[in-house]
Amino acid sequence: MNIQKLKIQYNQKTIVDISFKIKHSLALVGESGSGKSLTLKALLGMLPNNLKLTLQTEDKLTKKDIAFVPQNPFTALSPLTKIKKQFFVEDSKKEKLLELVGLEKSFLERFPPQLSGGQLQRVVIAIALEKNPQLLLLDEATTALDPTTTQMILKLLKNLAKEQNFKTLFVTHDIAAAEKLCQDITVLKEGKIIENGTMSQVIQNPQNQYTKTLIEANFAHRKFRQ
Repeated sequence: MNIQKLKIQYNQKTIVDISFKIKHSLALVGESGSGKSLTLKALLGMLPNNLKLTLQTEDKLTKKDIAFVPQNPFTALSPLTKIKKQFFVEDSKKEKLLELVGLEKSFLERFPPQLSGGQLQRVVIAIALEKNPQLLLLDEATTALDPTTTQMILKLLKNLAKEQNFKTLFVTHDIAAAEKLCQDITVLKEGKIIENGTMSQVIQNPQNQYTKTLIEANFAHRKFRQ
């Protein structure tokens, strides 16, 4: 997926102006206010009405081709509705989707408060996959999870992307998590791209001081090339 131009304006002031390509899996990282969340909302068609969007792509993706996994699995589902009622496909496909994410069909009869954070996130991912997406958008998808569960979810997402043949855009401030999932990384600051490349290249040899600071916050032991 090639985003040739994504430009967001507020009162004629440009607050995001970027271009990027999702080859397989891309992490979009930056601090709060860097523009990563606005970028995600723009791709989802969820920008506030007071913001003007200019979006040019080489791909003709529709909303049906894009799926979304939100930040907090504990608030993503209706707590008073059984899991089976939160899908929009036939029962046989619900069971297959749960199987994809490592859950038994018995989970369809449970309510969200009866599930752990990791189980809830697996359900949310299963629901996202019911659209057979070409692109999966992840919004800080591991922030609400403990470290062990985070590693399990990242491994699951990586395997699913390969098996189901979809691309991934992981919007996050957590470079350590992004390294586990994504092949490439794009660093945002104040609505501009200041560095991008393969994950290993950027983490091992960052060219921008802002990028170095972000990496140091995630990897206290990381040493950079001089």
